[in-house]
Amino acid sequence: MAILDSEYKILPKKAARSEDKLLLSRREAAARLSISPRSLDYLISDGVIPVRRIGSRVLIPYEHLLSFASRDYRKRLVG
Repeated sequence: MAILDSEYKILPKKAARSEDKLLLSRREAAARLSISPRSLDYLISDGVIPVRRIGSRVLIPYEHLLSFASRDYRKRLVG
C-alpha cells in the first residue's frame, strides 16, 4: 500500500520496525525476547504476558514485553 504526499506523488510504504510498534505479533514478540513462539504461547496461557485480541489476531503490547524482560522468570515453561 502506498501513501500519497501533498503533491499526490505515490510514496512507498515504509516497514515499521518492531521497536516503533505498540502491538507485536506472536512471532515478533518471541524474536524480541529471544525465545520460541511456543515458549511465548506458554507464557501467554499462564497469564504471565497479557495480550490484546483483535479479531483472530493475538497481539502483545510492547510495554508488556519490556516489563517481562526486566525481571526474572524462574518457573519452568513446560511441565
